[in-house]
Amino acid sequence: MFWKRKSKKQDGQEATDSAVEVAEDTTEETGEEAVETEAKDDAAKTEDKAGERTEESDKAEDADADAEKDADAESADGADEKDGAETAAKARKSEKADESEEESKAADEDDEDEEVGVSGPDSDGIIRVRTAGTFEFDGEKFEVISNTWIIEADKDGVVIIDPAHDAEAIMEAVGDREVYLIACTNGYGPHIESALKIAEETEADIALHPREMRAWRRVHGAERRPEIDVEGEGALDIADLHIDVLALPGTTSGTVGFYVSQIGAVFSGDTLRKGEPGMVGNTYIDYTTQLASIGENLLSLPPDTRIFPDRGPSTTVEAEGRNFDSWV
Repeated sequence: MFWKRKSKKQDGQEATDSAVEVAEDTTEETGEEAVETEAKDDAAKTEDKAGERTEESDKAEDADADAEKDADAESADGADEKDGAETAAKARKSEKADESEEESKAADEDDEDEEVGVSGPDSDGIIRVRTAGTFEFDGEKFEVISNTWIIEADKDGVVIIDPAHDAEAIMEAVGDREVYLIACTNGYGPHIESALKIAEETEADIALHPREMRAWRRVHGAERRPEIDVEGEGALDIADLHIDVLALPGTTSGTVGFYVSQIGAVFSGDTLRKGEPGMVGNTYIDYTTQLASIGENLLSLPPDTRIFPDRGPSTTVEAEGRNFDSWV
């Protein structure tokens, strides 16, 4: 802080060495000293206040630093809790995945089972019933284990495809539900043997291609014929299911398949089994026509479509598509 002295000379007046002037100078000096003293005091007070403000500022900064540390600690705790929650969630997800994988493996093992018994229902409500019987063809007898497929049409009823050798075992798998339809892929014994007995017990209609009537009569006689004639390009609407009928000539001229797009499943009868075109007994009836049916009407379906044959485990369109060239 600077203090500016007043001039000792004024306009129209000369400076003198009189006592009065000396006294005035003394007074001025005294006044100036007082002012300087006052200024020093003010400066000291200002410095004190500045010091106080600095101390307060330091305290505030210390408080802010402490607050930041607390916030960082809380954030770290929150992060630890979040990490812990994420770890637990991942662990639960992994456990569920393991359980799902185990269930899938169990289902696959069950599907590969070729002993007499029942598998399912699977996630789409499909049950596989394996029954044993004798298939007579061209003067020979073949001991076979055949598949009968039971599809859930709604919560109250089912469709049965290819009722094979044991009507009682099939009806036990159906349980208390109603049988809406019995659908047969052709007229060979393993596909129709239990059809009439189940139809009489449940009053369900039977569906079969009209060209299969001769084979039907060899097993069931001529007293009752199937109520519904099915042919390729046709369709059946049963409860909640829409079933497309696929022409699959080859093993017989009237062989058909049943395709249910809403569950991604096709029931191929003896036309296509896992890893091979189906044989009748130990031979092929019309191999070229059968291959054409497989390539044009089965392997043209979406790749993830599951194929449910009359014998052996299920497969997929994608899997059999990779095999097709080796059959040609």
